[in-house]
This record gives sequence, structure tokens and C-alpha cells, in this order.
Amino acid sequence: MEATTVHGNKFLEYFFAFMVQDWFAFWPITICSILTVAVVIERSLYYSRNKRDIATFIQRLQRELERGNLEGAQSLSSQLGGVVGEIAEEGVRLIAVEKEDFSRAFDITVNIVSRKLEKYLSILGTIGATAPFLGLFGTVVGVIVTLQVLGEAGGQTQEVVIGIAKALIATGYGLIVAIIAVIMNNYYNNIARRFEEDFQLLKLLFLSFSNIANRSPQGGPQPGYKR
Repeated sequence: MEATTVHGNKFLEYFFAFMVQDWFAFWPITICSILTVAVVIERSLYYSRNKRDIATFIQRLQRELERGNLEGAQSLSSQLGGVVGEIAEEGVRLIAVEKEDFSRAFDITVNIVSRKLEKYLSILGTIGATAPFLGLFGTVVGVIVTLQVLGEAGGQTQEVVIGIAKALIATGYGLIVAIIAVIMNNYYNNIARRFEEDFQLLKLLFLSFSNIANRSPQGGPQPGYKR
């Protein structure tokens, strides 16, 4: 226990020295870590707000479309809310106005919503790619300075090793931030892809009923449907 405490104190001492002496590497990496935390919190809240039971919704929506009840389908989509409800509402609207190219019009809406889902994820990707190099830069500079100072002072091997150990703090710090950013970026990209798969399920459903509006005698939208 005593040895662990001593090592912990030494690490904190080296880290504080890194903060002061290698500020040119410490602050960029720290800014990256703050951005990572901010994006993680924002994206977690956003995805949580838009999480829906898509399987149950599609079953209910399919029943409304089978009955030709576009007004009911629109109301159901509006009640669902979130990005899935937004996509579903637009799909119902496109069926009602008898778009000649439903697939292309629907894809435009999906692409717009997909941008919302992928918002800020590029920040995590950039941090994951650059943070290790920022840490490595701090280490290289720290090693150069250590060797120069110790060489001029005729330092011993032990002092050189300690100086290099302090310099490696920068690399470790950069790697920790990068690893967290990469993990969260992959995790959120997987969530975004699952949303996009849900959109494709809705597209297939709407394509199956894209001619439903033509069933009315006038060939127009169902009576009572709100454009």
C-alpha cells in the first residue's frame, strides 16, 4: 500500500510538472479532452431523446396504411415524435401529394436528418486522430530539453531516466484522450447507422403503399388528410 501511494504521488508530481513545463502540449490535449466530454454529453442526450420503439410503431403504421387512413398515419407519426416520427410524417406527406419519384424525395429527407444524427461526430474522429500526435510532440520536446539540460550539467543515468519518464506523461495523456474519443465516435456512429436502418425500413413500408392515394375516386389524397 505504501509503495502504491508513493508511486501515485510521484505520478501526480510528474503530471503537474508536465502541466507547467510542457504547457504547449498540455493545453491542446486538455482542450481536446474538454471537447470530447462536451460532445459525449450532447450526443448522449440527443440520442436518448430520439430513442423510440420502432418495431411497434411500424406495425401500427402499417395497419393504418393498409386501411388507407393517411390522416391516422400522420397522427401516429406526430405522436411518436423524434427523428423517426419526423421521417414518418414526411413519408406520409409524400404519399398524400402523389410524388412521382417518392424514393428520391424520401431519400432527401433521410439525408437531412442523418446530418443531425452525425452532428459533432467528426470532432471525435479528429481528436482521436490528432491527440496521440500532440502527446508525442510533447514527449519529443521534453526528451530533447531533458537531454540538453542534463548533458550541460553532466547529469547521471538516473536523472536522464527520470527526465524521460516525465516527458512520457505527454504521450500517455494524449493516448488516453484519443482512446476515449475513438471509442465514443465508433459507438455513436453505430447508433446513427441503426437510426438510418430504421429509416430504410420506413422507406420499404412506404414504397409498398406509395400508390395508396390513387385509391380514392378522385385519385387525390384521402379525405380529411392535412397537408
